[in-house]
Amino acid sequence: MSELVSKSEMSEEDIKRLYITPAIECKWNAQNQIRMEHPFTDGPVIVRGNVTERGKKKKADYILYHKHYNRNFPIAIVEAKNNKYFVGAGMQQGIEYAKILDIPFAYSSNGDAFLEHDMMKGTEREIALADFPTPEELWARYIGEKQITPEQEKLITEPYFFQIGDKTPRYYQRVAINRTIEAVARDQNRILLVMATGTGKTYTAFQIIHRLRKSGAKKKILFLADRNILVDQTRQQDFKPFEKIMTKISEKKLDSSFELYLSLYQQLAGDESEEPFRKFQPNFFDLIVVDECHRGSAREDSRWRKILEYFSDATQIGMTATPKETREISNIDYFGEPIYTYSLKQGIDDGFLAPYKIVRVGLDKDLEGWRPEKGQIDDDGNEIEDREYNLNDYDKNIILVRRTKKVAERITNWLEENGRFSKTIVFCTGVNHAERMRQELINLNSNLVAEDSRYIMRITGDDAVGKKQLDNFITEESKYPVIATTSKLLTTGVDCKTCKLIVLDNNINSMIEFKQIIGRGTRLSPEYGKEYFTIMDFRNACRLFADPDFDGDPIPVEDYGEIQSKPPVVYPINPNRPDELHDPRFPYIVNDVEVKIINERVQYYDKDGKLITESVTDYSKKNILGKYATLDDFLKAWNTSERKQAIVDALKDHGVLLDALREAAGNRDIDDFDLICHIAFDKKPLTKAERAANVRKRNYLNKFEGIAREVLSALLDKYTSNSIADLENVNVLMIDPFRKIANPKTIIKAFGGKNEYLYVVRELQNQIYAAA
Repeated sequence: MSELVSKSEMSEEDIKRLYITPAIECKWNAQNQIRMEHPFTDGPVIVRGNVTERGKKKKADYILYHKHYNRNFPIAIVEAKNNKYFVGAGMQQGIEYAKILDIPFAYSSNGDAFLEHDMMKGTEREIALADFPTPEELWARYIGEKQITPEQEKLITEPYFFQIGDKTPRYYQRVAINRTIEAVARDQNRILLVMATGTGKTYTAFQIIHRLRKSGAKKKILFLADRNILVDQTRQQDFKPFEKIMTKISEKKLDSSFELYLSLYQQLAGDESEEPFRKFQPNFFDLIVVDECHRGSAREDSRWRKILEYFSDATQIGMTATPKETREISNIDYFGEPIYTYSLKQGIDDGFLAPYKIVRVGLDKDLEGWRPEKGQIDDDGNEIEDREYNLNDYDKNIILVRRTKKVAERITNWLEENGRFSKTIVFCTGVNHAERMRQELINLNSNLVAEDSRYIMRITGDDAVGKKQLDNFITEESKYPVIATTSKLLTTGVDCKTCKLIVLDNNINSMIEFKQIIGRGTRLSPEYGKEYFTIMDFRNACRLFADPDFDGDPIPVEDYGEIQSKPPVVYPINPNRPDELHDPRFPYIVNDVEVKIINERVQYYDKDGKLITESVTDYSKKNILGKYATLDDFLKAWNTSERKQAIVDALKDHGVLLDALREAAGNRDIDDFDLICHIAFDKKPLTKAERAANVRKRNYLNKFEGIAREVLSALLDKYTSNSIADLENVNVLMIDPFRKIANPKTIIKAFGGKNEYLYVVRELQNQIYAAA
């Protein structure tokens, strides 16, 4: 080919095949050290209406590994361009990917030479194709620049746990693991990892523990969590390969013969009269991994902190989705700055976490408040204090029975529209509220409750029956329970991949609690039909999405001295007990106050990670015009594109889903072209049937005879029933009705060859989109 086509006319694929790949493969093992066209993200899930599509994956042209890609130590990335570009044209993308993937060397090439960027030194140099460095040369430069000793090198090159068929770490897990191992190798004893809920913290911990244990660096290991279900999930799932060397500390019984110990903080901490952790010598553990370390383990006066300080000689790794930084508790103060952070936004943008749609529901008594009439009494005969009640009071100081029922009705309507077996968590203000919500939902869904009483369950810390159903609720294969009402129990650590609806009917003022609650829905489960989740907000909790801290790094809070204390709360007098203050544990109960939904607002997660409140139509129009400022710009791009689908795909990456627009327009027969022109440029749309009919009216098909004419007529029919993409794919000739006309080879021959067939198909497309 090189003799027939000049280098400057070659495609990028040809440049890679003929120049770049040979230059690398002559020094690197193609089988074990090179991964080409390697996608390292899954591509974000884009949601518009009820329609979802995957956006573009991030993909590297070449990733080069120090020894073997299963060992997960990439050392170089190469981005290629065709020869029309200069040597360094791919460098900025290469540097961007190198930063994301934590790779020390980035290269760009157009087939003439390589441009190298040293990420550690910040320097660049151009080298000939023949001078591309060997794995040994790059590794020597890496350990030299990082000043890694032979002992440290042995530890950081310890292989990952890998068995055929096992999952391998995603790129961000690998970065977290490798940075942790390197930190341990440098004798850093306090390490903090921040990873969003649903991104696999326990699997990351498993690989860290495996590598440190296999290298001999750590021999006795303690894994701490604050909930029994977290310990059991860890033991039965990610830590299962450790089963022969692992034990769960229970009933304060300590057996020193194991290597890995799993325990609740509470189990080891005990109480003031007995502290079981002291049965171990202070130097017994040399590694402690603290899961969900924001939950008090860093608090100076915490009983949990006593465990960490007792085993102070051990390396301690804190893992959390929500690092806590307040005047009382600081993860950073104890563990130090995070060595790696992988946020919710990154997880959604990479397509590893589910995006969300928000339905904000406004109830009249929430937005306007409610004030009792003079002398009005509640259902128990208590006179209601005369003041205005609002969201801070409902289900705490006063219960509006019909408000609970209205919330339950809206939840039920959503389930009827989106699938009545969609796993749902309803967060309530407390246990009593969770119980009342359970009862209202049961009455509204009695037909399904009659089939199985577990359809709706209250799962709260005080209810043993409900807690027993927790495993069934989170198990993907288990149909029941479907709806769980709760207050705090399900806020953290419960891995419910199939949860499709999170209902917020509690007052949330803590960013940590908000992040943890949202994290219950962020896990993807496409095989169970879950590619996004919906948040139904009755308490304006989603205002916290706009807070810069929602997806930012933790910022230590400075202590500016004593804080002014709030005045004590004075509750209204209970007329039946005038000698006592009204106790909020016994709120007013009011049954005859009508509650209405007066507005709803739907918001989507957009391509920039912001919440948008525009309609699907308005949002799409803005993004189409952002790419094609005028109708002429669009028509020029459409008419000159050999593949119309490429334009549709490019718009999808800008958040424009045409199927969602068709759904909003209520007409699925509109062609992509007409839909874009109609939405963005206010042009009257034609249906696909009308466009096909116009082609026939112009007698275009009469130019052809026999098989060719029959095939073109069938292509028009195919376009009418499906889309223009069918015309662009030559494989369409292998299915009905074309294979009934003739085999693909005969059809192509009828047009004079493949190039002639493709030319006629493009001409047919032009006829379809010609002015009526």
